[in-house]
Amino acid sequence: MSNIHRPSPVIRPPSFFIREFDLAHDYEAVLALWRAAGPGIQVGPSDTQEEIAKKLTRDPDLFLVVEEAGEINGAVLGGFDGRRGMVYHLAVLPEQRGRGLGAALLTELESRFKAKGCLKSYLLVVPENPQVLDFYRKRGWGVMDVYVMGKEFRE
Repeated sequence: MSNIHRPSPVIRPPSFFIREFDLAHDYEAVLALWRAAGPGIQVGPSDTQEEIAKKLTRDPDLFLVVEEAGEINGAVLGGFDGRRGMVYHLAVLPEQRGRGLGAALLTELESRFKAKGCLKSYLLVVPENPQVLDFYRKRGWGVMDVYVMGKEFRE
């Protein structure tokens, strides 16, 4: 056994933190983030401030942002209906990608799903964004052999 003393590695906390979304203070920044995110995020009628306010009455603790130096660099909108979880709009600013922000948001959201008793969760990836599939696969997500159907109720 060697008598060489090796210093313990310095563990630096991340420079970012994750917190819950605040509609009054964060909406414009998150909307800009979604619009800048690229083809994977499709901003639509459900993303208006009024529609987000309705969503927040159900589970506000599942809409998370990652903040760094006062700026929002990432966000994820999650939902839980009592049976399944759903991941919507996981996005990180393009210039901030590759730093673990998206992974941290997804991990925190998954932890919150589990704390609510959620046994399974889903997310959608649009065909225009196939490069994100590896991101999710590395985190235990798998492609499902299903058809996704939708119906709009707008007038």
